[in-house]
Amino acid sequence: MNGFMDWGECEREFIREVEPDFEKIKSIIKTADARLNFIKNISANKENVSFVVENYYEIVKELLVALLLKDGLRSKNHQCLISYFYRKHPKYEAEAHLISRMSYFRNRLDYYGEAIEFAFYDKYKKDFERIINILKDLLK
Repeated sequence: MNGFMDWGECEREFIREVEPDFEKIKSIIKTADARLNFIKNISANKENVSFVVENYYEIVKELLVALLLKDGLRSKNHQCLISYFYRKHPKYEAEAHLISRMSYFRNRLDYYGEAIEFAFYDKYKKDFERIINILKDLLK
């Protein structure tokens, strides 16, 4: 068990086929780039780190949406985005697990008001940016 949502369930419940839309993919990448430029200009500290990590997750999520769209798929579930990424690119298992942790922390922040620890950001900031670059490379 890899800890990701079951792809069969994703296909049955949350995934649908669509026409690849390369203009929309370009637009999503442009939005992700703008969000990345925005957070790179923020000096993360204990008071704002939750929102910095949340924005890194949003960038990753947007790029995962674009990746599925490139392959003619759309998901109604964020966990299925991660499951698809891992299923299609198993060599990035560690990255998929980190994305899953980002999603968990982002949901805890959004739904329960639980702050994200600065130590998490400090430990993984370079990995967040590396994941973004991996996803952008996969979208080329």
